[in-house]
Amino acid sequence: MSGWKPGTPQAPEGSDGVHTVTGNRGLMLEEPLVFEIGNTETTGVDFPSPLTLAGGAGGGPDTGSGSTPTADSSRVREGNRLGGLDRSESFGLPGLSEPETVRHYTRLSRQNYAIDCGIFPLGSCTMKHNPRLNEKVARMPGFSDLHPLQPESTVQGALGVIDELAHWLVSLTGMAGVAMSPKAGAHGELCGILTIRAALEARGDARQVILVPESAHGTNPATAAFAGYAVENIPATAEGRVDLAALEARLGPDVAAVMITNPNTCGLFEREMKAISDAVHAAGAFVYCDGANFNAVVGRVRPGDLGVDAMHINLHKTFSTPHGGGGPGSGPVVLSEALMPFAPLPFVRKTDAGFDLIEEEDDAAAPQSFGRMAAFHGQMGMFTRALAYILSHGADGLRQVSGDAVLNANYILRRCEDVLDAPFGATGPCMHEALFSDAGFAEGVATLDLAKALIDEGFHPMTMYFPLVVHGAMLVEPTECESKATLDQFIMALRSIAERARAGDESLHQAPQLAPRRRLDETLAARRPVLAWEG
Repeated sequence: MSGWKPGTPQAPEGSDGVHTVTGNRGLMLEEPLVFEIGNTETTGVDFPSPLTLAGGAGGGPDTGSGSTPTADSSRVREGNRLGGLDRSESFGLPGLSEPETVRHYTRLSRQNYAIDCGIFPLGSCTMKHNPRLNEKVARMPGFSDLHPLQPESTVQGALGVIDELAHWLVSLTGMAGVAMSPKAGAHGELCGILTIRAALEARGDARQVILVPESAHGTNPATAAFAGYAVENIPATAEGRVDLAALEARLGPDVAAVMITNPNTCGLFEREMKAISDAVHAAGAFVYCDGANFNAVVGRVRPGDLGVDAMHINLHKTFSTPHGGGGPGSGPVVLSEALMPFAPLPFVRKTDAGFDLIEEEDDAAAPQSFGRMAAFHGQMGMFTRALAYILSHGADGLRQVSGDAVLNANYILRRCEDVLDAPFGATGPCMHEALFSDAGFAEGVATLDLAKALIDEGFHPMTMYFPLVVHGAMLVEPTECESKATLDQFIMALRSIAERARAGDESLHQAPQLAPRRRLDETLAARRPVLAWEG
C-alpha cells in the first residue's frame, strides 16, 4: 500500500493514553485517503497487452502479471476504437486491487451512523426504521426493472400500485385527489403553490403575497419566493403556535395563500387550524399545509377536515422508505376539490379496460392542468415501499403508529424537562418531537457542545438550532420505532450531558473525544471546503 505512512496516526489519542503504530484502536480503524492507500503509478488489475496477433502462430494476447510483451514481428498494435477521443493525460486515480477498494469503502461505512445502528433522533425528519419487507417488495421483478418509456400495456400492474396508493393517501387525508409526481417534500411544496397559482389565474386573480408563520418549516418561504411570490411572516404566540389575530389582521385581497406546518416545528399541533382555514378562505386565499410531520397525526386527523387545500406527504418519512443521502424521495400532494382540476401531469386514470396515464395538457381529462413538473410519473421504489408499509399496518395500525410516536416524544420531554429547558412544555403534550433550549446552561456552554458529547455516548445528535424561534434549540424526534429500553438509554446519556452543561464542564468543548475525528470548524468547512486532494 505505497503512499500510506504507518506510525503517523491522525486519530486522537484515547483517554487511556494507549498509542498504536497504525493509528487503529481496536475496531476503530484509522482509515487513510484512497490516494494514500495506492498511487497513480501502479494498478491493481492486470490488463491484456494491447498487442494482438496479426495472424498465424505466436500465442494469444499477453495476460501475464505486468510482464513486458516480447517483441515479435508477427505482432502489431491494434488501434483503439475511441476515434481520437482517448485521454492524453493520466487519470490521476490510485491503482487499487478489488480487495483494497472494497475494504476501504467498507471501513469508511463503519465510521458512519445509520438507522440500522441506533436511534436517529433528528427532529422534524422522522428517521424511522425501514421494514425489510418493504425493501423486498421494491425489488420484485416488474417494479425494480421498469422503464419509464415502456408501453402502458406492459406496466398495468405498476399503474395499479400508483392508483391504490393514491386511494390510500386521499382516504387518510380526506382530500379530493392527489398528484403523485413530485419527487420530494420541497418539490411537493412547489407543486402545491403552482396549483394554487393556476387556480387564481383561472379566476383572473393576481395575488402576489404568501404568508408564512414563524413556526413553519424553512423550505416554505423558500418555495413561495421561488414561485415568484412576496413572503411575509406571521408571528407565533408565547405558546409556540400561529397568532390567529395577527394572521386575520394581515389577510387581504393581495394574499394568495398561507403556508402552515401542522404539527409545527415546535412539535405542537395548531389547535386553531380550522379557524385559520376559515379566515383564509373568507379572504379568497388558499391554505397550504406542510405535511412533513404527518407521522404525528396519520390515522387520527384528516387535513381535509381542517380546511387544508394542498399538502405534500413525504413518503420517505411517514411511510417508511429510505431517508437521507439526497434521495430518492417522493412527495405526493393531496389537493382539495377547488384545486384538483389544476393538478400537474401526468396522472393515472382508472378505466373499465385498465389504467391510462394522462400526459397531455390538451387531454379532455385535464383541460386546466398547470402542466408537468417532472419528466415521468414518480419514483416507483418509493411507491411500492409506501404501499407495502400501509397495507402491512392497515388503518388501525397507522393509527397506532402516530400514537406511539407521540407517546415516545412525550416520554423524552417529561423525563428531561427538569434538566433541560422545555420552552413549550407547559402548553400541553407535544406531538412527534420534543423541543428543548439552552436556557440554564453555564456561560460559554452551547447546544453544539451537548450535541458533540452525544457522539461520545454513541448517539447521533438531535436537530440543533431549529426552529429559530427558540434560542439554542434542540429538537428530538424518536418516532414510533424505538423501544422503552432504547429511549431510557438515550435519556440517560442526554440527562448526564445536560447536567454537565449546567455545571459548566469545560471538557464539553473538546467533545467528541472518542470519535474517529475530533470536532471540526463547521463554519470554515462550509464556507471554504477543501474538495481536492493534493499529494
